[in-house]
Amino acid sequence: MKLSFLFYEPILHLAELERRMKRLAELGYQGVELSAMHPPPYTAEDLLRVSQRQQMPIVSFLSGWSYAHEKLCLASPDAGVRERAVERLGSYIDYAAPLRAIVVVGLMQGLRSDEPDGTLAADRIADCLRRAAERAASRGGELVLEPVNHLQVGFHHTADEAVQLISRVGSSGLGYMLDTIHMHIEERSVDETIRKHGPQISHFHLCESNGGPFGTGSIDFPRVLSALRTCGYDRYVSIKIYRQLGWEEAARTAAEKILPLMSSR
Repeated sequence: MKLSFLFYEPILHLAELERRMKRLAELGYQGVELSAMHPPPYTAEDLLRVSQRQQMPIVSFLSGWSYAHEKLCLASPDAGVRERAVERLGSYIDYAAPLRAIVVVGLMQGLRSDEPDGTLAADRIADCLRRAAERAASRGGELVLEPVNHLQVGFHHTADEAVQLISRVGSSGLGYMLDTIHMHIEERSVDETIRKHGPQISHFHLCESNGGPFGTGSIDFPRVLSALRTCGYDRYVSIKIYRQLGWEEAARTAAEKILPLMSSR
């Protein structure tokens, strides 16, 4: 496993991102996860050069900015909105391809307020993801579904629901991931879910149960990392902290807790 750090807000200036990458490397991180936006603040080629210079791979891009800022929703009753959402995912896939980064879909599925009928929503989401996943497969990339808890997203909350959707889509360009905060809310057992799904997942988020600094909630991170090792997961685990701390303190304190656990057997 390798450790990465997630930046929720887009970083608008490449020099600032490079400064943060350098600091993350000093703290022991091996990758960075970014939030996508449209239009992108810099070219993929420029981002790749910075990534290579700092030896800090871009692990993935979150797509939720486009729901929050562009109102693009895969479950929308408006076919035009859905079409624009698919096209936006396509633009993120194209941007991520030269960086060999995945594109994560969670919030763009929408809320129940967008479509109260879960069956209709699932049909629309599956159709949209099928088209976006085909584009990802053609570019040698991957679209990744994140099961998000019911308080934040309207559909596909559990790992099993994600698997059912992926099977329905039937594309090699679509995978799924896990996140400890969402599993804590939605799953019967975090450990069992990791052991069941860990060999198949494409990405993993480490997040405290309250979204804050590690150790202030109830996630048992030693057990989580032990379960990941047991099931043979060998990709990135990404630190996600979105409350109470600035990014540098969040990165430092999380690395101090997690890195020793990743090296222990």
